Amino acid sequence: MNRWIIVVSITLVMIISCSGSSSTPAEPGAPEINNHASIAGAFNNPQDVTKTCLSCHVNAGSELMLTSHWTWVSDQVELPGGSGEVPFGKINSINNFCIAVPGNWARCTQCHVGYGWSDTSFDFSNEENIDCLICHDTTGTYHKDMKTAGMPADDVDLGMVARNVGLPTRASCGICHFYGGGGDGVKHGDMDTTMADCPESTDVHMGRYNFSCQECHVTDNHDILGRLAHLNSDKSRDVQCTSCHVGTVHNDGTYNSHTLSIACQTCHIPAYAYDVETVMNWDWSTAGLEAAPDGRVWNKKKGSFILASNVTPEYYWWNGDMDLYLPGQTMDSAVVTNLNMPMGDIDDPHARIWPFKVHRGVQPYDVGYSHFLSPKLFGPGGFWATWDWNQAFTNGADASGVEYSGEYGWAETTMFWPVNHMVQVEENALTCMQCHGDDGLMPWAELGYEGDPMIIGGRW
Repeated sequence: MNRWIIVVSITLVMIISCSGSSSTPAEPGAPEINNHASIAGAFNNPQDVTKTCLSCHVNAGSELMLTSHWTWVSDQVELPGGSGEVPFGKINSINNFCIAVPGNWARCTQCHVGYGWSDTSFDFSNEENIDCLICHDTTGTYHKDMKTAGMPADDVDLGMVARNVGLPTRASCGICHFYGGGGDGVKHGDMDTTMADCPESTDVHMGRYNFSCQECHVTDNHDILGRLAHLNSDKSRDVQCTSCHVGTVHNDGTYNSHTLSIACQTCHIPAYAYDVETVMNWDWSTAGLEAAPDGRVWNKKKGSFILASNVTPEYYWWNGDMDLYLPGQTMDSAVVTNLNMPMGDIDDPHARIWPFKVHRGVQPYDVGYSHFLSPKLFGPGGFWATWDWNQAFTNGADASGVEYSGEYGWAETTMFWPVNHMVQVEENALTCMQCHGDDGLMPWAELGYEGDPMIIGGRW
């Protein structure tokens, strides 16, 4: 299979940032003062709320519109064969969860920080389309309608919410990030609704120290540090555990030497999805049937699932870069396609052994053109309305620009999601014999070792 490489890196999102944020109170520990209580009356529509916000916060709109939270684009990437560059990001990538955004805008954009992105005519230059409340609501009552392109639900009291805005909370960030993939904990596995108010046994930074998301995802003029491994290659956005945990962080010299080859997350996040099941396998080929095909979790719209909780990660060398599949790229249906693959090996001085959630899927591909397809699932002409895959692929091709030959099949894929949250207290971190020995976690041969390095010696 012809592959090509795009270099991407990920912010280590569980890291403590030592830097301040422009959105934090001036005095440490000072209570936030609500200067919005005087906002008068009700609002006829959410755009009027935004106009009110921008009348005082005059730069907020232009700041936000530069971020990938608004554009859903992170990079310019080179097309195969040297045929030019295209913008790339969430807006036009392929995954093995809900597959793709094009053609499904009104459903996907419930998690856009805007109002009304229902098709390609959405005006990204109009500041009044920005949804200020989705991040700044403190009442817990603000939510978007799942089917109306990011518009707030009819039962939201816009005036009440506007009078009670404040700094983003873990819960407000989680409205979108906890529900990636269409449900609580579905996509990431290391983020779910339990983290809005969790004990230290779930995450030490959030549970013991009550960290907000911004403690790690430092925010400056609405630009929030942090990026997905398969959507952004700007390494200037990276932070490290050592941004705060500096020097020889362990009392034991052997542990300190391990940091040359092992990511902090590997030892300090021994499992994920502690309390909420995460999806480990998604099979689209069984969608549209009239009855469950096997003993797995199934629904007619989305197919079959394998879910799990308290999951042990899989371990791979990773230098922060990813080998990616892009829409329209040739694939081989006879083998498993890695939609993103961590790069690095035992001889790479920049690589560390990292923990990953590996999500396995079965998704549609074009038999004639040998590339993956982006079906239109939602709305008129979508699969969920017609149960007709051919129509869904035809309409999806029109929306995505990736051709459909008229013949489809099903192929296996994998995606690698670095595990960064649910950091454990020191007492719960992995110990020597949990990795080494006859029952150790590490797949030494697959990692390039001749055997267990504690027994035969080797690089640390």
